[in-house]
Amino acid sequence: MCVVVVVVIVVVVVVVVVVVVVVVEVVVEVVVVVIVVVVCVVLVVVCVVVVVCVVVVVVVVVVVVVVAVLKVVEVVEVVVVVVVVVVVVVVIELVVAVVRKISVSAVPS
Repeated sequence: MCVVVVVVIVVVVVVVVVVVVVVVEVVVEVVVVVIVVVVCVVLVVVCVVVVVCVVVVVVVVVVVVVVAVLKVVEVVEVVVVVVVVVVVVVVIELVVAVVRKISVSAVPS
């Protein structure tokens, strides 16, 4: 009778140990899977943030370049207008001077 009790106790202990080991393995595997999933999600979020930041930087650079080009074009337009006005004024002055010269030389002295 004593041997049967000892065998039953040993079997129960072995079964409990096996169940505990299996449960611990499953829990460890689940924890590892959860950690891997969390790391993957964090990496995806970081990648998305980096891509969004790069897109924002590219858009800002393009806008700055376009604005700079437009400002240069405006400056060039202003310079062209100023040059044209100066040339027109000089031509008018020359024409007036030539007309005065002609009218002065046409009047008999």
